Amino acid sequence: MCGIVGAVAQRDVVDILVEGLRRLEYRGYDSAGVAVVSESGELQRLRRLGKVKELADAVAAQPVPGGTGIAHTRWATHGEPSERNAHPHVSSNITVVHNGIIENHAVLRDALKAKGYIFTSDTDTEVIAHLVEEELKSHSSLLTAVQAAVKQLHGAYGTVLLDKTDASRVVVARSGSPLVIGLGIGENFIASDQLALLPVTRRFIFLEEGDVAEITRHSVSIFDKNGQAVEREVHESNVSYDAGDKGQYRHFMLKEIYEQPSAINNTLEGRLSSDSVLDETFGNGAAELFKKVKHIQIVACGTSYHSGMVARYWLEALAGVSCNVEIASEFRYRKSFVQPNSLLVSISQSGETADTLAALRLAKEAGYLGSLTICNVAGSSLVRESDLAFMTRAGAEIGVASTKAFTTQLVGLAMLTLAVGKYNGLTLEQQRELTAALRSLPAKLEETLTLAPQIEALAEEFADKHHALFLGRGDQYPIAMEGALKLKEISYIHAEAYAAGELK
Repeated sequence: MCGIVGAVAQRDVVDILVEGLRRLEYRGYDSAGVAVVSESGELQRLRRLGKVKELADAVAAQPVPGGTGIAHTRWATHGEPSERNAHPHVSSNITVVHNGIIENHAVLRDALKAKGYIFTSDTDTEVIAHLVEEELKSHSSLLTAVQAAVKQLHGAYGTVLLDKTDASRVVVARSGSPLVIGLGIGENFIASDQLALLPVTRRFIFLEEGDVAEITRHSVSIFDKNGQAVEREVHESNVSYDAGDKGQYRHFMLKEIYEQPSAINNTLEGRLSSDSVLDETFGNGAAELFKKVKHIQIVACGTSYHSGMVARYWLEALAGVSCNVEIASEFRYRKSFVQPNSLLVSISQSGETADTLAALRLAKEAGYLGSLTICNVAGSSLVRESDLAFMTRAGAEIGVASTKAFTTQLVGLAMLTLAVGKYNGLTLEQQRELTAALRSLPAKLEETLTLAPQIEALAEEFADKHHALFLGRGDQYPIAMEGALKLKEISYIHAEAYAAGELK
C-alpha cells in the first residue's frame, strides 16, 4: 500500500511531492519521506514517522530547494516502522524509493556487505540503492546501471532512483508494481497512482511489465525488459481533479457511497439501446466472440470476487452459459480444466491486482477463446493485456472499503449477461426488461440514499455487538459475503457470511 511520487522540473518540486503524497494517504502507510537534489548537486532528505503532515511540517521548517526529487509513503514489510527504515534510502550518490518486495534481498545484502557496503536500515529497498551504486562502477550512466541491477532482483518492484551528481534525470523501473509517468511542459513526473499527479498534469503513460524509463524535463525514454527502446501510448485522464478531496463528507467512503448514482449513470451512458446492450460496449470484435461463448471463467480478488460470484447466478440463469468463479490467487496456483468455448473474465478496480494479472497471463496460454476485463482504470495492465475491456467509469475510489467500484462492477456484469444472453436464448422481452431495470438504477439508488437517517438509527442497535452473521440465499449470498467483509474492514468487528440454508 506504499505510495511513490517523483518530479524533474525547473521549479522547486518539494511542494508537488508532498501534495502528491497527501493525495495517496488513503493507501495506508506508517512513515513518509522526501529527497530533493538542487542544481548544485546538494541532496536534502527528510523522513518522518507518522503522517504526511509531519513531513509537511518538517519541509515548512526547513526549506528544500531543487527541481529533481522523489518522495514515498511506506507501509512496513521488512523492518519496523521507524525513521531510519523510511524511504528514500541512500547509497553514496544514489537515492531510491521502492514499492514491492525484493524476495532475494538477503542474498544480495550479504554479497554487498562482503564488498564493503554498510546498511543503515532493515529494509529490502536499501539493497537496490547499494546494488545500483555497485553497477555504476562498470556502467556509464544511471540508466544502464539500473537496467543491470534489476536483472538481479527477484520479486515485485516499482522503483525510482536519482543520482545527485546528475540532477537532470531520474530512472524508474517497474515489475509487478504499477508506475505511471505524468507528462508536463518542460517538466515530467512519476507516481504509483495518477491521482497523485492530477494537480500538475492530465497526460499519462502507464509503464508495462519489465519497463525501465529515463525521465528528464524535456524527454521520456522507455525501454522494455529486453532493453529495446519502445513507445508507450499517452492517455488523457478524465479523473476528477477533486477526487482526492472529501468535500462536505466526513470521510471518503461516505462520499463514494453518495457518488454511486452518478457513477452508475456514467457506467450506463451510451451503452444501451432501447432493448439491449450495444455491441461495441465491450470493444471491437466482442459480438463475434460472445456468439461462440458457452462457458465463462471469472477470476478476481476480494470485493471483485464477490461481484463475480453474484454474476455467476445471472449468467447461468439468464445468459444460458455455465460459469465458474475463482479467487485469482487460487486459480494461478493450480492446474485447471478449460472447458470448450470458454471466455476468461477478470475483474479489478485498479487493473493492477497482482494475482488477477498473473491469472490472466496464465490463462492466455491455456486455450481460452479470449479474455475480457472489467476495470475502472484506463491504461492499466489488465486493460492493456486483455482482448476486450469494459471500463466501469466509477471515478477514483479513495476509500479502503469498496463502494461505487463494487456497484459499477455489478452493472458491468449485468450488461455482460445481456450481451452474452442475446446469443443464447434470452428473449427480446427479457432483454427489454433487463435494459429498463438497468436504466432505472440511478434513480433507485438516489431513493435508497434518502433512507440514511433510518439506516443510522438501525446501526445504533448493533453498535455494541462484537460478532455478526450475514445471511443470504442465491445471488444474495455473495452480497452477504461482501457485507461481512465491509464490517470487518471498517469496524474490525468479527463478521462471517453464511448461505442461509446452512444455518440450521
